[in-house]
Amino acid sequence: MHDPTGATGIAADIEAISSQACHACTIITCLSVQDSQMVSSLIPIDADIIAQSARSVLEDMPVDVIKIGLVGSDEAVQVIHDILQDYPDIPVVYEPMLVSSNGVELAEGDMIEAARELLVPLAHILTLNTVEAGMILPEADNPAAMMNGLMDMGCDHVLLSGRREAGDTVINTLYHNYRIIEEFEWPRLTREFYGAGCTLSSSLAALLALGLDDLSACREAQSYCWQSLKHASRYGMGQYQPARFYWMHEDE
Repeated sequence: MHDPTGATGIAADIEAISSQACHACTIITCLSVQDSQMVSSLIPIDADIIAQSARSVLEDMPVDVIKIGLVGSDEAVQVIHDILQDYPDIPVVYEPMLVSSNGVELAEGDMIEAARELLVPLAHILTLNTVEAGMILPEADNPAAMMNGLMDMGCDHVLLSGRREAGDTVINTLYHNYRIIEEFEWPRLTREFYGAGCTLSSSLAALLALGLDDLSACREAQSYCWQSLKHASRYGMGQYQPARFYWMHEDE
C-alpha cells in the first residue's frame, strides 16, 4: 500500500528494512488517499499487475523473507496466495493492516474472509493487534482464544501486540505451538502514532532475513519500533510518525 504521508505502507517498509541494512523490493497492492489524520479511500491495484510484478522480482533476485501488509482486494489475496504456494521455502511475515490507528476499517467481509483462509495459514509470523485479531476471529473474546484460533488456522507464530495493563505498560506476546513463548513489556508512550505496525513487521522481516532466530528477531524488532516511536515527529495536524532513522538525530 502506498501512503502519501510516508507514515505507513511501502515508504514505512522501505525505511524500516533499510534501517536494518537490508534491501527492500516492493510490490504496491493499493493506493491510498490519506493525510496524517484520516484514511479517505483505498484504490486497489489490479491483481494481475501485482502477480506480474512479484513474479518478476522473485524470478530475478534471491528473496530471503516476504512481508505482506495491506492487500487491497480479495482478488489480490488470491494471487498472493498462489505466489506463496510456488515459493514455500521463503518465510512470510504477515501484518494484515485491517484497521488504521485512528479506527478506520481498511478491509471488509470478503477480503477478511479471503485473508483468513488464504494468507493467515501461510504466515511464518503473523503480527497484529487485538483489534485486528478480533476482526479475523469475531467469536474470540480474549487473547488466549485469539491465539488458539489463529494457530488453528495454521500460522506458525503469532506476535500479538498492544495489550495494555493497568498503569504504564504495554504487553506484546509471542505465541508458537499453542503456547506463550515470551511476553514483552514496554513502557507505554502517551502520544498517538500511526505507522507502528509497519515499522514492527518490516523490521522483523529484515532481521529474519539477516539470520536471527524467531525470538531474537521479535525482540530486536520491538526494541527498534519502540525507539522509533519514542523519537517520533508530528509532520501534519494529526498523529505522530515513527522516526525510523532515529539514531541519525539523537545528538540534535
